Amino acid sequence: MTTPTVLFVCVHNAGRSQMAAGYLQHLAGDRVEVLSAGSQPADQVNPVAVAAMAEEGIDIATEQPKVLTESAVREADVVITMGCGDECPFFPGKRYEDWVLDDPAGQGLDAVRPIRDEIRRRVEALVAELAPTAPD
Repeated sequence: MTTPTVLFVCVHNAGRSQMAAGYLQHLAGDRVEVLSAGSQPADQVNPVAVAAMAEEGIDIATEQPKVLTESAVREADVVITMGCGDECPFFPGKRYEDWVLDDPAGQGLDAVRPIRDEIRRRVEALVAELAPTAPD
C-alpha cells in the first residue's frame, strides 16, 4: 500500500494551510505525506497561527511559506484548497476538496482558535479516511 500525499493550499501559505499541515503531520505521522503551498506565499507563517498551534503542542514556527507548483499538485493524491479560488491548478483525476474557512490573517488569537479547531476536526476525519490505524 502506498502512502497517500495530501497538499494543503491557501493564498499565502501562512495560516490555514500551515495549521492543517501541522495537524496532519502530528496526527498521521509517517502514514501520510504532507505538503503545503500558497498561490502568493507570504514572507513568514502568521505568528497568531503559530501561537494557536503551540497551544495544541504543535510547533509550526520553523515552517516557511512555499510557492504552489504544478509538480506539488501532480505529486498529491488529495488537494485541499482553502480560499485560493481559481489560482489553484486543476489536474483531472486528482481528488479536490475546498475547505471554506475564515482567513486568520489580521485576526487575534481568540478569533483564530475556532478556525484552528475546525481545521483539526476536518484533518481528523481525513486521517480516519486516508490512514486509519490498524485495530489492536
